[in-house]
Amino acid sequence: MPFSVEAADDAMSFSIYHLGLHTWAIFTMPGLAFAYFIYRYNLPMRFSSVFYPLLGERIYGPLGKSLDVFAILGTLFGVAVSIGLGTQQINAGLTELFDIPDAVITKVIIIAILTSVAVGSIVAGLDSGVKRLSNINIAMAVGLLLFVLFTGSTVFLLRAVVETFGLYITNLLPMAFWNDTLASYSREGGAWGWQGSWTVFYWAWTVTWSPFIGIFVARISRGRTIREFVLGVLFAPSIFTLVWFAIFGWSAMEIDGIGADAREALGEQAGLLSAAVDESIPLAMFAFFENFPAATLIQGLAVVIVAIFFATSSDSASLVVDMLCTGSADPGPWHQRVFWGVSEGMLAAMLIVLAGDAGLTALQEVITVVGLPMFILVFAMMFALYRGLSHEDLSEVRVGAPPKRKELAPDE
Repeated sequence: MPFSVEAADDAMSFSIYHLGLHTWAIFTMPGLAFAYFIYRYNLPMRFSSVFYPLLGERIYGPLGKSLDVFAILGTLFGVAVSIGLGTQQINAGLTELFDIPDAVITKVIIIAILTSVAVGSIVAGLDSGVKRLSNINIAMAVGLLLFVLFTGSTVFLLRAVVETFGLYITNLLPMAFWNDTLASYSREGGAWGWQGSWTVFYWAWTVTWSPFIGIFVARISRGRTIREFVLGVLFAPSIFTLVWFAIFGWSAMEIDGIGADAREALGEQAGLLSAAVDESIPLAMFAFFENFPAATLIQGLAVVIVAIFFATSSDSASLVVDMLCTGSADPGPWHQRVFWGVSEGMLAAMLIVLAGDAGLTALQEVITVVGLPMFILVFAMMFALYRGLSHEDLSEVRVGAPPKRKELAPDE
């Protein structure tokens, strides 16, 4: 039943299920495979290098190049979707704060500004630009998290974090096997129900990001053991994600009204956030912050955090695409990196100009289609990685160990 305690538990369980270990596993496994084969076997910084145990020297031929092109296109489309959706969020915030119109031209200007920031970061380089911008973004996000925690119902939220861990662990196995089998019998919307419209798209979108995130994580993880890599890329982000969604999610549900007693106490205010979501999902965040001190300031800060997040996504993706093209961990010429940053922004802008929201919807459908073959390739990475690790003394393996290449190549 809506607004019940059970509904709140289910909402939090589903959120963490989609954004916890499953999501970060999609990044961790390819990242480990990239790091292992690129640095351990001294192979190029390319998507195809992971398949060396399966393809051998053919990774340098047409088949390997096709895999690399596919990974580049998947990354560009995945980032373009993110920039497009982020632009909608930013535009909604500017409309709420400054009455700036929610229009196509406004979104194009926002994309141009985000792209300019990303390009500036790209030109500055990984350490001076990308790393610095990312650190600023993380610091601001953590500050916002602490603000919500200490100005909200602090004790309730701390207890909720602990309980969310329990909800996640308890429901992880059942949810992993849940596929909405009875959707066509319980509600309208087709045989796949809600899971088909959200879960399939979300993880297909996530899979298209796996070359980007995998290469980027591999690039900054040289010298780590496999244990350190898994702890740092799989479990640490999953724990942070759980804490983040527990604090923001339970705060939102508390404001909206959980349970009959809470809704009765709130009176006419009950369900305000739900109503905001029904009206406009991007505006829901600003309706949420209206319930905290210095609401306008915090809403503005939230817009800045969202903008920097998508700018850092763009600059990181541009550097990764450049690596996939050159096959080197060293940055390519600055004009080449700038080309990829501008291309991502132009792709998102063209979709908005040509088709508005329908363009983003179409791209989401394309991402779902692209995600299927990418999933198959990521699945195949497991066998390549297993073959490599089966020949190793795992206690001695580090990503930066001396190259050891030819013995795993298949018979030509």
